[in-house]
Amino acid sequence: MRVLVIEDDREHANFINKVLSEAGHDVETAYDGANGLALARDGAFDALVVDRMLPEKDGLKLVEEYRNGGGQTPALFLSALSDVDNRVEGLKVGADDYLAKPFAPAELAARVEALGRRQTKEEPPVTRLKVGDLEMDLLERKVWREGQKIDLQPREFRLLEFLMRHAGQVVTRTMLLEKVWDYHFDPQTNVIDVHVSRLRAKIDKDFDEPLLQTVRGAGYCLQA
Repeated sequence: MRVLVIEDDREHANFINKVLSEAGHDVETAYDGANGLALARDGAFDALVVDRMLPEKDGLKLVEEYRNGGGQTPALFLSALSDVDNRVEGLKVGADDYLAKPFAPAELAARVEALGRRQTKEEPPVTRLKVGDLEMDLLERKVWREGQKIDLQPREFRLLEFLMRHAGQVVTRTMLLEKVWDYHFDPQTNVIDVHVSRLRAKIDKDFDEPLLQTVRGAGYCLQA
């Protein structure tokens, strides 16, 4: 992916560039809002990573003008302004995602990759998911492994579906809270650990090859 990073703090910009470059992306940087908007309009980028507080043109105005001008590239806000009102404000002007500083490098990379997938051409709806010998039928809401039916509770099904849709990628706790539990804050409970433990017992315990891995300090990864 080609990613445009718009960040005035050069130390932060270098860190973001390092994270995304190590994830395999081609990164270009702008250090103020006016230049960033010009590059976003003229360059063929797959994702924009935009700081909220920028010189010459702040991030909110930048994204708003970009969208009003017909710009379609997905945009992610990075900001130390992290309360609900700030996030809502960012999404309303046209951002696709919002990540608060400080952030985990793995989460930034995962969210940028998710933005890139939104740019792919529309394909027929997926009705079956498969990771190794684990299969899920989204229409009948059924799961099998090695041909054995696995009974899941509704929340376990949603959790597994999200993991299977992101197979081979590190999925963070924040992503699970937002996408599976619809929380946009950390409830400070072990709800994710409990459900992951139950899910692992059902899809891995009686099989030779474990699929659901814990990535220490980052999250979880489902892969064959």
